[in-house]
Amino acid sequence: MSFDSFNPAPLKPRLRLFVIQVLVFSLMFTLIARLWYMQVMSSDDYSQAATQNHTREVLVPAPRGTIVDAAGRTLVGNRVSLVITVDRSVLAKLPDDQQKQVLARLAKVLGQTPKDLTAHTMLCGEPGASKPPACWNGTPYQPIPVAKDVSEQVAIEVMERREDFPGVAAESATLRAYPAPYKVNAAHILGYLSPITTDELDKLDQAGQDSVPHRSDLVGRAGVERTYDQLLRGTPGVKNVIVDAVGYTTGIQKQTAPVPGSTLMTSIDARVQASVEAQLRGAIMTARKQYDKITHKNYIADSGAAVVMDVKTGQIVAMASYPNYDPGVWVGGISQRELDALYSTKAGTPLVSRAVQGQLAPGSTFKPITTAAAMANGYGPKTRLDCSSFFEVGDRRFKNYESASYGMIGFDEALSISCDTFFYRIAYALWLKEGGNSGDLNAADPLVQMAKNFGFGKPTGVDLPGEVSGRIADRKWKKDYYDAQKDYYCKLADNPPAGTSAFLKQFSREFCADGYRYRAGDAVNFSIGQGDTTVTPLQMATVYSALANGGKLWEPRVAKAVIGPNGKVKPVPSKLSARLPVPASTLRYIDNALKETARTGTAAWKFGGFPLDQVPVRAKTGTAEVYGKQTTSWMATYTDRYAVVMMLSQAGSGSGAGGTAVRHIYETLYNIKPPVTPPAKQNAQ
Repeated sequence: MSFDSFNPAPLKPRLRLFVIQVLVFSLMFTLIARLWYMQVMSSDDYSQAATQNHTREVLVPAPRGTIVDAAGRTLVGNRVSLVITVDRSVLAKLPDDQQKQVLARLAKVLGQTPKDLTAHTMLCGEPGASKPPACWNGTPYQPIPVAKDVSEQVAIEVMERREDFPGVAAESATLRAYPAPYKVNAAHILGYLSPITTDELDKLDQAGQDSVPHRSDLVGRAGVERTYDQLLRGTPGVKNVIVDAVGYTTGIQKQTAPVPGSTLMTSIDARVQASVEAQLRGAIMTARKQYDKITHKNYIADSGAAVVMDVKTGQIVAMASYPNYDPGVWVGGISQRELDALYSTKAGTPLVSRAVQGQLAPGSTFKPITTAAAMANGYGPKTRLDCSSFFEVGDRRFKNYESASYGMIGFDEALSISCDTFFYRIAYALWLKEGGNSGDLNAADPLVQMAKNFGFGKPTGVDLPGEVSGRIADRKWKKDYYDAQKDYYCKLADNPPAGTSAFLKQFSREFCADGYRYRAGDAVNFSIGQGDTTVTPLQMATVYSALANGGKLWEPRVAKAVIGPNGKVKPVPSKLSARLPVPASTLRYIDNALKETARTGTAAWKFGGFPLDQVPVRAKTGTAEVYGKQTTSWMATYTDRYAVVMMLSQAGSGSGAGGTAVRHIYETLYNIKPPVTPPAKQNAQ
């Protein structure tokens, strides 16, 4: 057979079959190789990925640092509590009707309504959610606490019936505790905690702040809990838990331990704090039983505050405000009803700290400042002025307290007996000298400038949030006030509604005409702490501390030291704010005059039998008149070591309302046994 006659067609089927066999073998080899690689070479990687699909990252809260007093007594600590939690990620896998059934069963066990329980499990900001703190502000993957301090019986019932309560667990949690040594409250000093909000987290992220809280963290909202929140908070741990298909935890993959927060040592003495709180409340209750001859009813005595300060360091030894509240009400969440009560004006707005936020006219406790200003502007220890029953300015008579008259006296007696007309004469003379009724906003005013030098009109810088500045009602303030209120009072003057009092009609006409002017009446009122000038009890304590220590204005401090988790102690240093521009001789003169207030002056009737020779108390009483209200009682005092200031709103005269309470506070400070027979009663300004 020749080559030309050869036919290759019969070979083609066999070639195609061979090619197919090669391809099939190659695919099978590749598949087997890939399966071998996945199962042998990459088994660890896929195992880890599979595990990650069934793990969740859970934060382990760090124990918050404790807060102790100067002697190490615990004011705020931590305690372990059984808490019921609900895991939304597990509930979300159930149909809506089953979710409602689970929450209804749980609400019955917990003694709550299904509506309230559901509100606690909703994320803040989602449709239908309540306002904080009722909603949950943490991550949706974090178990949500819905009941605190549950009994062991309730916890066992929930855990034994897991099929009825999917996503529900009983866990141990750390909550804030208040041991209350000596039964102290100290709520306005300590503060409270609540969950951080999303807006706050966003702001912290934008600001790039270190140690940003987590979504589920509780943060300080008031008091030292807020000021020192970052130190107290600590660093939470992280726990990666393995969960099954239902969502129950079956193991722990890895975890890091939390770092506890630091301990804050305060300058508070719990023993003294308890005494101050008791005396403040006692003074309020006593005042409410007293009859006001002006209003012809008992004193309302709606609020008050007291401050004890170490005059050598500026550290706050005790500070109380009335009314107060139970700081434990915030632990584990607060109900809307409880929150409303704390903001209620009917209840006296208990959240307001009158010591740092109460702004009231200081009354005669302001007179030492007027004395310092006068002695820097032409007056001196030899000055003698008439303490007449009244001082006439234009057609208005400014009266002395109860129209008393004492003749020609000096600054020392004017301070000890609290003579108003003595200081009226000084203020009026300085007002005339500096321009009088000129309307010049830049006119010099020695009394105003001295008040600013003493720190009035601005915050003290205390390490507590929410401090207010008070107000110095000088020429510029009066012009600003006039611009803001002119339209209202001019309208009232032109068309007064029926029932408008004659006083208000006249005031409106005068204010509309030239209410921006700083008149003689403004000046004389300013000199005795009346009118529109306001101060806080803490400001007054700082000022009287400066009178005691030779002119040092301290920034008040509550924190004394910070003790880290490693036990290292870091003291919080005192900070000097300013030095009074007052000669030492003037300060000594004022000091001696105020000694006489407790011996023979307006406070003497409250210090009978007190060992003034061993513990010389300097005092100044104040009775501030407030339009439309009863008088504010002030008692500002100091010794070589402490300044004690008490303010009682709508409670009567200075020493009459607070004198006994202040005396008892000194007895606690110096361990003095009170006399058997109480001092006799008398009226005093």
